[in-house]
Amino acid sequence: MSAGCPARWYVPPNIDGVDFEPQLAEFLRDEPVARIRMRHGEGEAWLVTRYEDVKFVTSDPRFSRAAIVGRSFPRMTEHVVPLDRAVSLVDPPEHARIRRVVSKALAARSIEQLRGRAEEVLAERLDALVRAGRPADLVEHVTEPFPMMIIGDLLGVPEADRPWLMWCADSVLTAVRGRVEAERIGRVKAGMYEYFQELTAKRLADPRDDVATMLAQACERGEIDQRELGALVVLLWSNGWHAVRANSSSMVFVLLTDAGLRERLLADRGLVPRAVEELLRYVPHKRGVGQPRVATEDVEIRGVRIRAGEAVYVSYVAANWDEEVFADPGRVDVDREEIPHLAFGHGPHYCMGPLLARMEEQVLLEGLLDRLAGVRLAVPVEQVPWQRDALIRRPVALPVTW
Repeated sequence: MSAGCPARWYVPPNIDGVDFEPQLAEFLRDEPVARIRMRHGEGEAWLVTRYEDVKFVTSDPRFSRAAIVGRSFPRMTEHVVPLDRAVSLVDPPEHARIRRVVSKALAARSIEQLRGRAEEVLAERLDALVRAGRPADLVEHVTEPFPMMIIGDLLGVPEADRPWLMWCADSVLTAVRGRVEAERIGRVKAGMYEYFQELTAKRLADPRDDVATMLAQACERGEIDQRELGALVVLLWSNGWHAVRANSSSMVFVLLTDAGLRERLLADRGLVPRAVEELLRYVPHKRGVGQPRVATEDVEIRGVRIRAGEAVYVSYVAANWDEEVFADPGRVDVDREEIPHLAFGHGPHYCMGPLLARMEEQVLLEGLLDRLAGVRLAVPVEQVPWQRDALIRRPVALPVTW
């Protein structure tokens, strides 16, 4: 790697709450293009944290996701999370070809047509919370099953199969140590892949109005191959449930602990869409970093030369706390003139379902405030449990009363 920049260890801590990671804050302030070592994998990598630099790396074709397939690189966990043919590991123009097969299902008109169903599901989940009696766990009854039911319906996953698929996603998106655990996770990923291959094969024989049928028919037409299909639907399930569950739970935690935000939204529901955007910026969606890219030729960022073949990480979380773009980033401020956050990424690998996630989170906050305006934590904030060694930070329970 480039001389003159000694590598520093980067081991993301387990944090209870939504506070910004101290080491990411240090990198953002003092070393926005830093050399790092991580607990797993081989060698060193670069970590880029400033907002404009993150946008540059994620949109410049000289940084390749496909180039990480089959090679060892520094990472947070012993296993590599995506399947090899996942769209997140494919570069343009092939990347756009794969995304295109689900673009209609995740477009604005389709998502707005789902809003009514999402409101019905949320109402059912809030009924279940109330029936459980006070205190009750908001994660168990609402923020965990709500996105699972929406993505399950959208994909066409039978209800009986959803608990197992939830367990699979939880397993894959947890940091593990050692070859034995990594091999176990590999078997879990293979099981999910095989399940969705079987599901889409059934939908080809018995078409329905769901994404599984859409993907099966696209594969039959030759628009994607079988491996791309399997990897794509695994990704859609994992992000559509696990990631939305985690982010939604953290958003509700902020709502329950920020009296000013809650008062504003109770007084004016029209602020909910802006609040969702600000919370997407504020909430630390990831613990640590996601998947890296590889420089395909020498590139300079802030006077630092990144050489061809070197791995480069970006932190969207850090970019969303860049004071050059967001004044007073540690404060939730629904009155910001602009909230150009990078919570859904940037460039070709921008999230496939941001409109779906936004809609669900808007429905969640609006519905919760409408039904249970007096909802509040039933335990001191320091007693709220948070997941350990996760790749996406989240509260595992939110005991509430009302």
